[in-house]
Amino acid sequence: MADTQQIDAKAERTAQKLARRISAFAKAHGGAEGQVAYIGERGARIVLVGEDGGWGDVVAPSYEIAEKAVEKSGITAHESFDGEFAAKVKTGPYEWKRMAGIQIGG
Repeated sequence: MADTQQIDAKAERTAQKLARRISAFAKAHGGAEGQVAYIGERGARIVLVGEDGGWGDVVAPSYEIAEKAVEKSGITAHESFDGEFAAKVKTGPYEWKRMAGIQIGG
């Protein structure tokens, strides 16, 4: 039983730490919305999009911890990254250069 409690306590601390990072992102970008995506054994990626179009992400060690972190942060969570939510992302020259470089093998 003690091992389970230690794991739960560690998961709770991790979720709280991620929630603080999400909240800081939201504060810096005038609010934020997010989407949790499973990325295999590495856990889950929380994609964040700010009200100003800025974007970023954080990675959680599990999908459950990611969901807890999003819930604790109070941001709106989306089921998928498409439609109006995806359209809020603003990209700049860096992203366009990077995307072009990937396409031509750079």
